[in-house]
Amino acid sequence: MTKRKHLVIVESPTKARTITKILGEGFDVTSSMGHLRDLPASRLGVDVEHDFAPHYITIQKRRKVAKELQEQARGREAVYLAPDPDREGEAISWHLAKLLEEDAEKQAQKAAKAKQAADAPASAKRGGPSVNGRKIFRITFHEITPEAIKAALKHPAQIDAKKVDAQQARRILDRLVGYSLSPLLWKKIGRGLSAGRVQSVALRLIVDREKAIEAFVPQEYWTIEAQLRRAKGDGVFTARLEKVKGKKAEIGTKAEADRLAGDLKRQTFSVASVEEKEQKRYPKPPFTTSTLQQEAFNKLGYSSARTMRIAQQLYEGIELGGEGPVGLITYMRTDSVRISQEALGHLRAFIPKQFGKPFLPAQPRAYKSRKTAQEAHEAIRPTAIERLPEKIRASLTDEQFALYQLIWQRAVASQMADAVDKATTVQIAAGPYGLKATGRVNVFPGWTKAYEAAEDAERDEDALPEGVLPVLKAGDALTLQALAPSQHFTKPPRRFTDASLVRALEEDGIGRPSTYAPTIQTIVSRDYVRREGGSLVPTTLGRTVTDLLIEHFPEVMDLKFTADMEEELDRIEEGDLAWVAVVRHFYTPFSARVATAQEKMKAVKREVIPTDHVCERCGKPMVIKWGRFGQFMSCSAYPECKNAKSIPTGVKCPADGGDMVERRARGRIFYGCSNYPACRQTMRRLPKPGAPAAADQNGDDSDGEDTV
Repeated sequence: MTKRKHLVIVESPTKARTITKILGEGFDVTSSMGHLRDLPASRLGVDVEHDFAPHYITIQKRRKVAKELQEQARGREAVYLAPDPDREGEAISWHLAKLLEEDAEKQAQKAAKAKQAADAPASAKRGGPSVNGRKIFRITFHEITPEAIKAALKHPAQIDAKKVDAQQARRILDRLVGYSLSPLLWKKIGRGLSAGRVQSVALRLIVDREKAIEAFVPQEYWTIEAQLRRAKGDGVFTARLEKVKGKKAEIGTKAEADRLAGDLKRQTFSVASVEEKEQKRYPKPPFTTSTLQQEAFNKLGYSSARTMRIAQQLYEGIELGGEGPVGLITYMRTDSVRISQEALGHLRAFIPKQFGKPFLPAQPRAYKSRKTAQEAHEAIRPTAIERLPEKIRASLTDEQFALYQLIWQRAVASQMADAVDKATTVQIAAGPYGLKATGRVNVFPGWTKAYEAAEDAERDEDALPEGVLPVLKAGDALTLQALAPSQHFTKPPRRFTDASLVRALEEDGIGRPSTYAPTIQTIVSRDYVRREGGSLVPTTLGRTVTDLLIEHFPEVMDLKFTADMEEELDRIEEGDLAWVAVVRHFYTPFSARVATAQEKMKAVKREVIPTDHVCERCGKPMVIKWGRFGQFMSCSAYPECKNAKSIPTGVKCPADGGDMVERRARGRIFYGCSNYPACRQTMRRLPKPGAPAAADQNGDDSDGEDTV
């Protein structure tokens, strides 16, 4: 195939197909399939003695792709590097440029030898790409639309060295932490375990929350609710006891509740006051990465990783009937709530057509991003607001439709008029007692016409119910219909979910939009944490790893220390700090702490848990150890006897009576017969005690969740 003058390189084949349709003649578009170069997997790859110089290599499984890209770039008038518009994308571009530069130099050397000409450097300049010359350009865009792609090509730039430095500093810091801490875990717990600068702090949040739950002592308290109606008229409503002799009602025991309820029944009830207020509810800003992950979990039940996978598909392009691949949303890794002026104009033109003029506020809404947000980015929004979810539903999978609809609705609602409610508060007198009833009626739906936010998982469960109250006025006599004391107990802190953990990471300044989902995915895939009914619960292994790291590396496990490090990475990107200085400032005390920990652990034996099982090979007791895939049973005579197996669950296989044992595949936990491969029966979860074991009919170990 004849090469065209220009070559565009992106990360993924899907993105390449979408851009190919946009550019047409004159351009070839290809993909790098992600990162092509990285630090070596088998060694540190960082020269800590010489300014932390990294030693990058071409990733083994990407060598063929790298060679093909080098060949495709030869002889082009221009090569445009178009990975994603963030640090990671900038680093991919930089590595691509290095690979193309290396190839250009090789081609120049070949040309020089062949021609033996004095002007070989000039020949090389004509024939090969150059990182700093006119032939290799960096282009960025936040949506894959004809307008955005063509605008980027009209204003090509060079690779942003400061962004590359920030990403390189992050990569080297993570490598130094991982390669230093992981071997210490191997000595104390078991081989194959790992630690990370951000993941270990995220794990600590989950472990600390679990410990707080375990230490929590519930306190008993009571409330008293009265069912009342007007003495003359209908309309029963609920009021709660709030005051006793002018002081807040605090009821700690059943005896006290029964005494107060008995006395209340003898009182005369009347309306003391009625207060009505108009209350506005403001729309929320369009989605950032964090808020999208939170809302997708709360409304759709999607994990963070699942949300980002679907969002990536919507961003890179979906086949829409005869249109071909179309990018449906803007870039999904962002912490900005800003919307471009052009998109804002489209939104404000669309809202009155779709919902009516009253739903459009007089002025566009402006939202304030977090202090550390990258304002050059936009919030997550549809690329074309006129592309209604229902119109393209046939081209989307169910999960693509659900997420696109969520993004579309949130973006539209963010520029709509306030919702207006009439809130009513009724104070009720009953002798020395004061009760309160509340009601709320929507007067104007405003932005809720387009979008209804998920209820906050942390809402006050003891809040008074709000509904429609009968028409009441001060002095109205009331009749008591029923009185109900209710026992309650204070509740422990909630376990983290994907949504609440992402919110905590963002609030504490730990990680950035690109790291939230991978962080959660990592600690789950390594069995430090398991999902139980949507909650993130630390395993024994996760708790053991956390306690060990806190003991020996309190600074690394400190939330503020990790947040400060993120700020320093941001300052590298802004050009305020040099990346080598930041890494050195971290590594000097850290390496000393590692040396001390290594010395302390020389005499440490790995932790094991004794069992009453006997090794069938040598007769010695079996013990439970930890490995990279969680706990397993091993012979205590190891290494003389290397017998090892999964831990029995006590559940028999319904097919052949073998033991059902825990297994892992693609990051998921399931249960399989110990006689595998002779028996391939599996279960997604173990039956409750006394219930019959039900095997999966097809032996599938997937439950529809994300895999790693």
